Amino acid sequence: MATERITKRAYLNEARQLRRELIELQLQLKQAPFKVLLILAGPEGSGRGELLHTLAEWLDPRGVDTFSFHPPTEEERAHPAPWRFWRDLPAMGRIGLYTGSWYTETLREEARNKRARRHLLEEAERIRRFEKLLGDGGTLIIKVWLHLSRKAQGRRLRTLWADPSTAWRVTEEDWQHHLIYDRLAETARLIRQRTSRHGAPWTTIEAGDERARDLAVARLLVRRFREQQRKATRLSPPKPPTDPKPLRPSGLRRLRALRLDQEMSEHDYTALREKWLGRLSASVRGVLAAGKSVVLVFEGWDAAGKGGAIRRLTSAIDPRDYRVVSVAKPTDEEKHAHYLWRFWREVPRDGRVTVFDRSWYGRVLVERVEGFCRADEWRRAYGEINDFERQLTEHGTVVIKYWLHVSHEVQLSRFQERESTPHKQHKLNDEDWRNRRKRPAYEAAVGDMLALTDTPHAPWQLVPADDKRFARIEVLRTATRLLEAALE
Repeated sequence: MATERITKRAYLNEARQLRRELIELQLQLKQAPFKVLLILAGPEGSGRGELLHTLAEWLDPRGVDTFSFHPPTEEERAHPAPWRFWRDLPAMGRIGLYTGSWYTETLREEARNKRARRHLLEEAERIRRFEKLLGDGGTLIIKVWLHLSRKAQGRRLRTLWADPSTAWRVTEEDWQHHLIYDRLAETARLIRQRTSRHGAPWTTIEAGDERARDLAVARLLVRRFREQQRKATRLSPPKPPTDPKPLRPSGLRRLRALRLDQEMSEHDYTALREKWLGRLSASVRGVLAAGKSVVLVFEGWDAAGKGGAIRRLTSAIDPRDYRVVSVAKPTDEEKHAHYLWRFWREVPRDGRVTVFDRSWYGRVLVERVEGFCRADEWRRAYGEINDFERQLTEHGTVVIKYWLHVSHEVQLSRFQERESTPHKQHKLNDEDWRNRRKRPAYEAAVGDMLALTDTPHAPWQLVPADDKRFARIEVLRTATRLLEAALE
């Protein structure tokens, strides 16, 4: 790749215009339905740090977040790998500048230990899916590879090393990477080829001339922003579906085939409760001692008994080892982030349990039925959720998901009981009655959820909940057996 040379006068003239455009871009971004993520990558000596300083000078710092990812800390290693990246995504209307990213550790690992091509391709596919998820969720991803030849890299490193004021920037690892430049360049080429996709393509920019490099990146940022603006104006607003027809009828059939007439006496409940609480306590301790984490997801109809089931289950766990996350309507901050963002923040570290009272499945249930998201958004959410749960289980997290199912008649009687009992009236509101009137649409959505997100690594546990005692024992029993299986 030929190095473009640019004079100082030409640089200053264009830089002046680009700075104005970048500031205007930031003003417009505050009203835009997306955020910007600029990933700067390239070999050591390509000037990522200098470019970052230039962009920081040209942009209003009040609308910019800068991230540089180093080797993962102990806390980060105790979570699934994507956890640290989800925590540091820019908010809506802001620009994130990344001089390190999910690519950094992949290339660093290749430098430490050459891996089989198959492993690199698997990692590239994970990155590709992650970036597609971010892009679909409202993130404009701009990826820049700063190219520097082996000869130019050696010259740049020696220049930095010779100057006492910059010698600290050249590490032993930098020299080692220079020695295997060709191998790392081929790995980087393969990764870029496999992760360059529509909406998040790689742009290679020659880094031999600093002025030309900085201008080229700024031009790219402005151009991609304008393209995203035009694309955003064509998006239609969300609207409630008019037809509750399921995508996969098998899920609805499974739901309706569940026997709800199963009952349990007080005597049997008391005996079985002690048995299963004891086994559950032992299995949780074993799983946590093995360094695993546990995620329990409770979904179900209003008044299905989720709260009571959670209280019985958590009574078998040391309070220091678990937390319950009660999921309500998203805050303004959460509305402006990807819907999975707030759940990634709550993922437990190794040796801990998190119980979700409602969860990320709101995307394909209430948001689908009430029209809080577009049809293309909830349709692709099934795959996004499966990826999310797969990432948890690949890390070693045990994921247990419950749907508590009650009949239309039993739900009505529980609503009426809450309405007439003073200390239970806070559990019932107008939204509960409105949701009940939309039961056919919700049933179709639940059926699709069961059909499309029931996976080998995170299967659904359907619990007949017309009888609360039976449901609570069923929750304890299935949790215990799944945890015992994880220990094996």
